[in-house]
Amino acid sequence: MAEEMPNFDQIKDEIKKVVSKGKIIIPILVVVILFMASFFTVETEEVGVITRFGKYARTVDPGLEFKIPFVERVYLVPVERQQKIEFGFKTVKADIRSEYKRGKVEQEESNMLTGDLNLADVEWVVQYRIDDPYNYLFKVRDPESTLRDISEATMRQIVGDRTVNEVITVGRAQIGTEMHELLQRICREYSLGMKIEQVVLQDVNPPGPVKAAFNAVNEAEQEKETLINQAESDRNKVIPKASGQAQETIQKAEGYATERVNNALGEVARFNDLYKEYAKAPQVTRQRIYLETMSEVLPKLGNKIITDDQGNNVLPLLQMQLNKANNEK
Repeated sequence: MAEEMPNFDQIKDEIKKVVSKGKIIIPILVVVILFMASFFTVETEEVGVITRFGKYARTVDPGLEFKIPFVERVYLVPVERQQKIEFGFKTVKADIRSEYKRGKVEQEESNMLTGDLNLADVEWVVQYRIDDPYNYLFKVRDPESTLRDISEATMRQIVGDRTVNEVITVGRAQIGTEMHELLQRICREYSLGMKIEQVVLQDVNPPGPVKAAFNAVNEAEQEKETLINQAESDRNKVIPKASGQAQETIQKAEGYATERVNNALGEVARFNDLYKEYAKAPQVTRQRIYLETMSEVLPKLGNKIITDDQGNNVLPLLQMQLNKANNEK
């Protein structure tokens, strides 16, 4: 059988139909693509920096925003997100039990030469935020790499001004504070558009071969501080107590002295008053004193008879004792 020849007219008609449909579909697709490329979303922790033909145009806040497609370009900058750069180690897994690793690069950047020509292994973290998106995008070619280099240079400068004992023991907090201030000042001078939130010294250790000796020294320093604090605590307890007891003794002595002086003054005044009365009538006073004395002495004698050498005054004395006995009854 002879092969059937294709119908070219039919093929032309099909092509015409496809072309006519394409004239409608392609513009629609172009419009849809342009429409979709004209809108973008800025997340809550970001701002959008828009450039027109590579030149800065404007900054937009979080939300749904519009840009001219193929003419304007948007850069999303996370201004509310705290970011960090690690030195001397690298976080492999951040979790409840984070995992870290140290490679050759991390070990080289953590080895520091101190002011007394010793080595210290310093690991630290720089936490920062982007506070100026314009400077961050357009002032410096690679802000993160620049900040990393500045941080390492700053740490080496600060550690190089201190002894190894200061770096490892008592000077850690001061190093972090000083580095935070110096690093922030350099970031402003370089217009990095970054704000340094915190500099944390993760770990500071002596080199491996002498680590055991340094740990022993550190333990001795801690024990020394513990003993000093304990002694201060005991001193603060004993001295106030002794001072209180001394003050109490002094006050008792002063009170006793005042009492004795007042009693003596009272006795003197009483004696002076008696003497004045005695001077007015010596015989009466002598008789009164005699009678008062006898009234105190006679009741203590018991059943005794006192007579004079003539024996004439027995009955009056007995009568007085009998009268006294009757009065007591």
